[in-house]
Amino acid sequence: MHESVPMTREAYERKRKELDRMQNEEMPKIAEKIAAARAEGDLKENAEYHAQREAQGMLQAKINRLRDQLARARIVDPDQIPRDEVAFGATVVVKDLDLDEVEEMTLVGSGDEDYDAGKYLITSPVGQGLLGKKVGEIAEIPVPRGTLRFEILEIRYESD
Repeated sequence: MHESVPMTREAYERKRKELDRMQNEEMPKIAEKIAAARAEGDLKENAEYHAQREAQGMLQAKINRLRDQLARARIVDPDQIPRDEVAFGATVVVKDLDLDEVEEMTLVGSGDEDYDAGKYLITSPVGQGLLGKKVGEIAEIPVPRGTLRFEILEIRYESD
């Protein structure tokens, strides 16, 4: 069984609109270009035809990935999340106990992650390791390089 994909209602609607755009705008344009290239004759040496077929395959892969995410979506209502522990949508200020550095991380759903900006997937090892923790607790998170150790300094939510 596949894991559910937590996301806000806004993220779900944004992904649904993107899927609709890809299926109803981008895919027909590619199909037209393929038909035009096919009309030019010999397909073996027709670079435009092969390029459009490749573009079609890549777009179909994106469509399939988005359909899968939407099918497994679990809409999270931010108002129902306990505010005293780390959960979906939380911005967490942690102290890395090994590096003695303070970091800020926001736990987000699929498609909203940006690790350089401190937005971590809630389903990532770091996200899972922080879930349910409260201020003052230590999160020990096994990663390929060993174990990350974070002390939870602050938890806040966007609507706070």
